[in-house]
Parts: sequence; C-alpha cells; structure tokens
Amino acid sequence: MTYLGHDGFFLEGKNRIMIDPYKVTTQRKADIVCVTHEHYDHCNPEDLRKITTPRTTYIGSIGTKDQVSDIPFQEAFFLQPGEERVVQGVQIRAVPAYNIDKFRSPGNPFHPKDMKGVGFLLTMEGVTVYHAGDTDAIPEMAGLPKGIDLAFLPVSGTYVMTADEAKKAIELFHPKQVIPMHYGVIVGSLADAKRLGDRVGETKVTVLRAA
Repeated sequence: MTYLGHDGFFLEGKNRIMIDPYKVTTQRKADIVCVTHEHYDHCNPEDLRKITTPRTTYIGSIGTKDQVSDIPFQEAFFLQPGEERVVQGVQIRAVPAYNIDKFRSPGNPFHPKDMKGVGFLLTMEGVTVYHAGDTDAIPEMAGLPKGIDLAFLPVSGTYVMTADEAKKAIELFHPKQVIPMHYGVIVGSLADAKRLGDRVGETKVTVLRAA
C-alpha cells in the first residue's frame, strides 16, 4: 500500500487498485480505479488518464459519470451507497459519505447526503480495506464490519471530520489499523494527522508521508 497524498492510495496485490488519485506523480497504472465523488481533488480526469490503460475498470459514485465519460476505461460502473460489485475478484461496496456539520453556507453542507458521494469497502485476498471518502463521523459507520483490516480516514476538518472526530469514528467500528488522509494539499497539515496519536483503543494509527 502506498499513500499518494491527499485522499489517494495505491493498493497492489493480485490487482493494482488506485483510490481518488490526485496530482499523480507515479508511473504505475491501475487495474481498478475507485473514485468517491465528483469534486476535482478526487475525480480529476487529467490524473485518471495518467493511471488508466485500456484494461482499467472504473468504479465511481454516480456523480462522477459525466466527468469520466470520455476516458477509455474497459468498463465503468457507477454505484450509489449500499450497492456493490465484484471486479476482477475484488468485492467493492459503496457506503455513505457525507457531512453532518461542515457547511459552505448555513444549511448547505460541502458534501450533502443527497449528493450520494461514497466511501468504499474493498475485500481482496482475505483483507478488507475501508476508504471513508469525504465525510464526517456519520451514524452509518456503526454498521460497518467490525475488525476491518485497514481504514483510511480524513482528519483535516473544514470539509471533512477533524482528528478528534476521527477518533469517534474509530470507536464506531474498531478497525485494526487506521491511516489518516485528507491533509497537506487542500487543507490541513501533518499535525492534524499526528493528533490521532499512535493508537485509539485497540486500533493502531500509522501516519504516512506521501510517496
């Protein structure tokens, strides 16, 4: 697993999976690319073209459909929260991701629930990974599987949960390990990631530098 910066990750096993690639510098290509929502720092056509081959399968929120319509993916699937699909042996489930108390104006969240942005649960080779997307600590997290092997959680505040709110999220579903994300590019800093500490209860927290 490689942290690409912001909300971007590269997972490599039997399949090469990229999630929310943004400001990509890697030369590696993706077999599967997952995009949580349509904002430019998550769904960026320029970056998607860099990591795509004619064999790449795209999985994104329904809000990303127009932005990727001219990228030559082998297949493209657009999921709403609660929907899932098996791609190249990887089980991918879309889960809710939205704001509760982060507003661009009174009553107008940066990521409203009806935008249908998503996080992803990916199960591959016996390992389950959760990418939360741009979200607050929402009630639906209590329904996530307990003991997820690895969770990527935002920590910067402003548009997503803060580090303190991420601690509350961890307590809802108790993943084995957490890697903080969503800092250092648009908003937030390494200090936000480090505020999680190295452990929340039984959950190990690992802060990574972007590759």
